[in-house]
Amino acid sequence: MKTLNKKLAFFTNIVLLLTVIIVYGVSFIPEPTLPIYSGERLQAIYHGNTDNANVSLMFNVYENTQIVNEIIDVLNEKGVKATFFVGGCWADDNELTLNRIISDGHELANHGYFHKDHAKLNRLENQKEIERCGVIVKSLCGVHMNLFAPPSGSFSQTTLSVAEELNYKVIMWSKDTIDWRDKDEALVFKRATQNLTNGDLVLMHPKQHTKNALSKIIDYYLQSGFNVVTVSDNLLLT
Repeated sequence: MKTLNKKLAFFTNIVLLLTVIIVYGVSFIPEPTLPIYSGERLQAIYHGNTDNANVSLMFNVYENTQIVNEIIDVLNEKGVKATFFVGGCWADDNELTLNRIISDGHELANHGYFHKDHAKLNRLENQKEIERCGVIVKSLCGVHMNLFAPPSGSFSQTTLSVAEELNYKVIMWSKDTIDWRDKDEALVFKRATQNLTNGDLVLMHPKQHTKNALSKIIDYYLQSGFNVVTVSDNLLLT
């Protein structure tokens, strides 16, 4: 019986010792890495300042340089300004048009370098895409951009965090012409003008049918009492 009691006492002490070790050890396990974000979640911008009767035309550019120049011709003819969100790989091959956008008083903004899905990119990949586009534009025309439109409108909280660190505002849209899909001039006009409100951000691409509709769209804006301004001007507070 004494032998049995000794064995029980021994095993009891072993169990207690292991319990102490486990509890003590857990206290030294590093805390999980804190999320990148704290406090209020970062937000993308979908609309300009609603206090002002402004509307902005936003052109996402990765192709069709000739049409980009024709769009600039229309904008200049109408005396209005627009924002061109340029892809870095396009900008790299189109220095003259890049500089024309600036010299004619329009705005350059960042659209990534290779048109990647930023929601699927990690922190470093997001940073590389945004930074690389910024570097090439700065080197070609001396402009430091501060607006970023994620390709296909796809982004994550990581994208928003990286953009903020790089001093970019993430810009989305309030009206999408979907001109990349629907090659219909009348449909582009309808989507760009229907239910127009102060601060609208209108998404377009350099497509022939979009360029064909552009003059009528601008006329509608102006006749409706709206100013056609760059995105940065549209975001300004009164």
